[in-house]
This record gives sequence, structure tokens and C-alpha cells, in this order.
Amino acid sequence: MLTQLVGAAAITASETEELAPLFMPYWMFGVAIFLIMLLLMLITVSFTNLGNRHEAHEEELDPHRQHTNKHDHGELKASSNH
Repeated sequence: MLTQLVGAAAITASETEELAPLFMPYWMFGVAIFLIMLLLMLITVSFTNLGNRHEAHEEELDPHRQHTNKHDHGELKASSNH
């Protein structure tokens, strides 16, 4: 019964309300969004070579860091025990 009430309200509302006017044709919204996404993709692609500017170097083991590197596989602990 609730579904019928909602359906009846939707039919009466659609008959009396007018659509809001658009400032450009409806299909231009899709074209504009596509062009914006294309621009953002080109900006992203232009920064892909930033990681290749310098050679990678090993990270120094620093026991005084607040968030230490957990990927040293125990090398820091092994060297401090000797």
C-alpha cells in the first residue's frame, strides 16, 4: 500500500512540476566532465617521471625515529645486541 501511495504521489508531482532550465544542452555536461577528467589525467601523466630523476639510495637505520622502518628484518636489533 505504501508503494502505491508513493507511486501516486510521484505521478501527481511529475505532472505539475516543471524541469529546471539548464544553461547548456544536457549532453554538454558529459562532454565537460570528460574533458576535465582528460585534463587531470594528462597532468597526472606529466608527473610520472619524477621518481626517475635521482638514483635510489638505501635508507639509513635510525633507532631514534618515532615511527621506525619495520622492514629492516631485524638488522637493527641484531647489530645492537653485539
